[in-house]
Amino acid sequence: MRDVSIIGIGQVPVAEHWDKSLRDLAVQATRNAMKDAGIHTADSLYVTNMLSGVYAGQEHLGALIADFAGLRGIEALKIEAACGSGGAGLVLGYMAVASGLRDFVIVTGVEKMTDTVRAKTTTGLATAADADYESDHGVSFVALNALVLQRYMYEFKVERERLANFAINGHRNAVTNPNALLRFPITREAYLESPMVAEPLTLLDCCPTGDGSAAVVLAPRERAHEFTQKPVHIRASAIATDAIALHDRKRLLQLAAAQMSSQKAYKQAGVGPQDIDIFEVHDAFTSMACVSLEACGFAEPGCGWTLAEEGHIALDGKLPIQTMGGLKARGHPVGTTGLYQIVELTQQLRGEAGKNQVKDARLGMAQSVGGSGATIVTHILEADA
Repeated sequence: MRDVSIIGIGQVPVAEHWDKSLRDLAVQATRNAMKDAGIHTADSLYVTNMLSGVYAGQEHLGALIADFAGLRGIEALKIEAACGSGGAGLVLGYMAVASGLRDFVIVTGVEKMTDTVRAKTTTGLATAADADYESDHGVSFVALNALVLQRYMYEFKVERERLANFAINGHRNAVTNPNALLRFPITREAYLESPMVAEPLTLLDCCPTGDGSAAVVLAPRERAHEFTQKPVHIRASAIATDAIALHDRKRLLQLAAAQMSSQKAYKQAGVGPQDIDIFEVHDAFTSMACVSLEACGFAEPGCGWTLAEEGHIALDGKLPIQTMGGLKARGHPVGTTGLYQIVELTQQLRGEAGKNQVKDARLGMAQSVGGSGATIVTHILEADA
């Protein structure tokens, strides 16, 4: 097996791109990543997406994006794992290069979500749940996460307000990220008074969806310096699954797939949670950020909220998260979110995060969650020595 490095990154701002199609967004991010890497072609293109068939009436994305990005003829495939699609695509890209079967792989995520009516958006997102036992009974995706938070509050005797700083931190960091959707700060008072969506989750507990695309270029580590002075190395790439339906899980609050994939990643990288400088958490909801921190070993069960409450998740804290706004404020174009996390983590490890730069960051972790925790992907990246 070969070591694998990221030699190029590209993204477009998360926004309501009324004047750009799904293919336009993907082509732009792909070309940005290729330009950053200084390459003109690749062996493979993996396009990650969840909802193009539902929202845009367009499948067969691999060949489509390869064609319009000037890569016609190469191997090109679509990868789908619900909201964890971006992370899952990177796993496959990593495997292709690490195995020696491919030398240069582009992984591009794309999602176009704002050209639909609200009901269709909700219906599309619900396809990440169990159709027979959850969504067909009218349970929306936000409602499923609300059930998790209800149980968390009951089991650990925690008030919802204890999660406020997850939202506040994300918005604070998004202000200085030009690619973020919600570039404004929020106050604790605004969080406490925000309107209810699905009790106990309010509007400011939930991330916004949007249009976006992000891409990375992978290459063997031994060749990385031919293309960039600042390669970022993939120390670990791991994926785990759990039951799709909440009622089928052994412990609702354990987030077992996060625990399994993070443990696989720690073992692969030869590190532990104490060694991680940055954690890009999948904060689709404040509750998800909380239980993810616990599942990955950063806090004991029932105590993940304390990292937020005590300020440890800030850019100058002991475990910075949401460093460019996270899902909460950068936005969540679901099929590409995992790649936004990787692009942002790469910026941090290159020292190119601007006002959001975490000092002396060397080792970063990103976690991408599919559904309400059925597919969870963990990557650990390392700055070049």
